[in-house]
Amino acid sequence: MRYGKNRGLKTMIGSKKQVMRQRRHWRVRKKVQGTTERPRMAVCFSNENIYVQFIDDSKGVTLASTSTMAKSIADRAKLGANSESAKRVGKVAAETAKGAGISKVVFDRGGQKYHGKVKALADAAREGGLQF
Repeated sequence: MRYGKNRGLKTMIGSKKQVMRQRRHWRVRKKVQGTTERPRMAVCFSNENIYVQFIDDSKGVTLASTSTMAKSIADRAKLGANSESAKRVGKVAAETAKGAGISKVVFDRGGQKYHGKVKALADAAREGGLQF
């Protein structure tokens, strides 16, 4: 697809940066499918919060979820969408998954580059006992 003056993704989504993120997201989602044995660990970042969901795509069900707004995270009012918060959310996400009986996951970075806060969250989840 082209993004041009009067047609394409640029007019539908916005800037070139948003277009490239959306294309990466579509490319990843074509390959990543969550099952009952290995649910998809979907990561989403807003400007203020970080969200993690464990999704079984075969049934279309969210098995577990956590975020920077979860009550299980101490000092959640001070957290934002940065690397330090991503580490804490990654650890809590691993604990939440273990509580739901999930040990192996497929990581869905949501179109974000595997760098910075995405990498910090994934590493913390691995340290927490999840297998990617």
